[in-house]
Amino acid sequence: MRLRITHETLYAYEKPATYAIQALRLMPRGSDNQYVVDWRIDVSQDCRLAPVDDHYGNLTHAFSIDGPIAELSIVASGEVVTEDPTGVLRGVPERMPPKLYLRDTALTKADSAIRDFAREVAAGEGGDRLSTLHALMRRLNRELRYDREATEAATTAAEAFATDHGVCQDLAHIFVSAARVLDIPARYVSGYMYDPAEPGPLGASHAWAEAWVGGSLGWIGFDAANDRCPTDAYVRLACGLDYLDAAPIRGTRYGGDGEAMTVRVTVEKTGEF
Repeated sequence: MRLRITHETLYAYEKPATYAIQALRLMPRGSDNQYVVDWRIDVSQDCRLAPVDDHYGNLTHAFSIDGPIAELSIVASGEVVTEDPTGVLRGVPERMPPKLYLRDTALTKADSAIRDFAREVAAGEGGDRLSTLHALMRRLNRELRYDREATEAATTAAEAFATDHGVCQDLAHIFVSAARVLDIPARYVSGYMYDPAEPGPLGASHAWAEAWVGGSLGWIGFDAANDRCPTDAYVRLACGLDYLDAAPIRGTRYGGDGEAMTVRVTVEKTGEF
């Protein structure tokens, strides 16, 4: 599938900021199932984008700008050709051993409810890791309502699980948390998803999880929000222990009171591979 993606982020400040620094994980990396035809990142302010691979192997660009900054726009756009990987991730450089992804974070730490849920699901699958992971994805999709307006970036897996609903980010965090309870390495993934039912601009990118199955399969993606493993409709951006490691944009500023942020993501199918 050939996909054209535009990811626009606009910041506006009632009182101009005096300084800002940002880290961008907005450039997809090529793999066996994902070929980047062209891609560019444009920043409205005068700055130099410094590319670097982070410790998870994500393509990262950092920049800093001096004020006054009344408005700042960041636009990532390009075209990617994808093949259906049936969920299996291949051809991506791995900087860290799978066991690193057993590490808990504040956003993914399991409480007693998630631990009980994970063990209940695993008990019904007879110890088979792949079957257990599919069952986790299926149960989360059925039992938690996917609600794009539900939560903010700081919501933990335990908090989202307790409310029985959340955005794709929340379902990914819960999946990762439950997998780690079962001693299965799992990580958070950010990216994009083409949905023919929603051709217009969206208010965010997409998120899912990957879990280590090992053997000839290695890492496999699981999207609990849609109850499916990633297909050629997905474009992978970055991964990490949780959202904070893989967020498309993270940064800080000095000043800039009264911030308003607008995000528009458009994913269009332009042809078949």
